[in-house]
Amino acid sequence: MMGEMSVGHMQAMGELALANARIVLETEVIRGSVLIRDGRIQSVDQGAAPMGAVDCGGDLLIPGLIELHTDNLERHIQPRPKVDWPHAAAILAHDGELASVGITTVFDAMRAGSVVEGRTDYRKYARALASELMQARARGMLRISHFLHLRAEICSETLLEELAEFGEADRVGILSLMDHTPGQRQFRDISKLKDYVCGKHGLSESEFADHVAHQKALRARLGAAHEAGAVAAAQRLGAVLASHDDTTAEHVAVSAAHGIRLAEFPTTVEAARACHDHGIAVMMGAPNLIRGGSHSGNVAAAELAEKGLLDILSSDYVPSALMTAAFQLADLWGDLPRAVATVTAAPARATGLDDRGVIAKGLFADLVRVTHLDGVPVIRGVWSHGRQVG
Repeated sequence: MMGEMSVGHMQAMGELALANARIVLETEVIRGSVLIRDGRIQSVDQGAAPMGAVDCGGDLLIPGLIELHTDNLERHIQPRPKVDWPHAAAILAHDGELASVGITTVFDAMRAGSVVEGRTDYRKYARALASELMQARARGMLRISHFLHLRAEICSETLLEELAEFGEADRVGILSLMDHTPGQRQFRDISKLKDYVCGKHGLSESEFADHVAHQKALRARLGAAHEAGAVAAAQRLGAVLASHDDTTAEHVAVSAAHGIRLAEFPTTVEAARACHDHGIAVMMGAPNLIRGGSHSGNVAAAELAEKGLLDILSSDYVPSALMTAAFQLADLWGDLPRAVATVTAAPARATGLDDRGVIAKGLFADLVRVTHLDGVPVIRGVWSHGRQVG
């Protein structure tokens, strides 16, 4: 027992206890309390609640969610085509939105590699935005933990020059190889690519044809050099190297040869199974799971989950989807700890973060209090490094 203290007194001492919670551990759910001291978990206990603790009323207590691939910051800096929103405001809005949906660690995806002469609006922005994000972090303006995820666009004109602008101080945690050559991987079906590009950029039939021809020409001229340079950049930066949209066993074999251990959104069962054969973790989009399929016409996340080929979920383009999809997986598998691990422990392991992702003594107190009402996860509290942020 901790003695009689008010919640305010405990927090003033750098302590906080969350009690009467159903605590989701790695393999089981227990009823008990978590004591937090100086931003880390001091103990996880079953039984009676310590005096002065926050009564969670039987709600679930899970680790803070870890997001590896989200385009959400890009959406905030450019809410509409050709609208450049003030970056400081966009960063804070993005950070607050993620905190509100239980995400306490994010790898902010930023495109590296620009197309100057193309029909689409792919201007350079990653270096400047990353610097602004680092500045906000250094000044204590952010609620949650931010790392960088550089999406290396193979079909671009400036990839190697842009990657050269990043160094170890930038905390680049992931570098993914993004090959959007029309007619393969994510957009094997050109009609799906046409719907996406024309809808986003308002291209005419002839402009879309020009776009396809230009992208294919870039791949033929620069693709090999860009791919090799991106692999080297990941090694230089100490970043986890990820593949994107692997479709065939041959794609996966190339990924494995590069040293890739994280596959983002493989598009077929064949590719996902090959990833597991090579020891590569498979990440799928939470929106895919919730919607019941891929918007690009590729393999459904639920199918991979049913076949035991899904390891990690990403919110992708809908931050709130991460929590919803985790509970949907829990229903599909009949195993809440396993489902929660796809958004906590598994992404932590994939990126080498051994200080978070599970509720255990000594780890960061990144926690989410959540209950399940009428099939919907309702968040009632979010703590990042022991500080309540939502």
